[in-house]
Amino acid sequence: MTNFIPIFPLSIVVYPGESLNLHIFEPRYRQLIRDCLENKRNFGIPAVINNGVADTGTLMTVVELSKEYEDGKMDVKTRGMQVFRILEVIKEIPDKLYSGAIVTYPDNQLALVPTRMKKLLAAIRELHKLLNIEKDFVKPDSQLSSYDVAHHAGMSLQEEYELLELMQEDQRLEYLKRHLTKVVPMLAEMEKLKEKIKLNGHFKDIKGFNFEG
Repeated sequence: MTNFIPIFPLSIVVYPGESLNLHIFEPRYRQLIRDCLENKRNFGIPAVINNGVADTGTLMTVVELSKEYEDGKMDVKTRGMQVFRILEVIKEIPDKLYSGAIVTYPDNQLALVPTRMKKLLAAIRELHKLLNIEKDFVKPDSQLSSYDVAHHAGMSLQEEYELLELMQEDQRLEYLKRHLTKVVPMLAEMEKLKEKIKLNGHFKDIKGFNFEG
């Protein structure tokens, strides 16, 4: 299926099911949100990578207009719905300040894989421990998907985007596993290094080597 949607390019990656609060201040995007509210339409957030609009993004729905300020600015609550791919960007739309795109929606396999997720969560929680972060996920562990945990795995914007492009849950979990397999040991070594640096200058209780065994 293909259709036309207004687009709101941002330097973030949003995943299906994710809640996103936005403070809208630019006139073109205030118009976009108002049109979506009045016409019950959705809009797209394609990621901005390396100063360019990427081909893949997430369809968003406006859940609530939380506040509208006297100067026209808005606070809105939105939620990610599904992944889209851009076929063509429409930079100018008659009578509109914002741009749009003709998009298609790739098949996306979303079935949960609880056994693989259990191992992944252990690695994520180890990462959080090393970073002194406390994070409770809203859902029970058995109901979590790759999209629910992706922002908590310490990935760069480029890596988060690469995950968005994967259309199989198994692929996404594997991507996250490889990332964490690389990052967690690196941070663990950094923690050891920090402890060594802290000890520098202190009296050390170190047993000497005994040549006689």
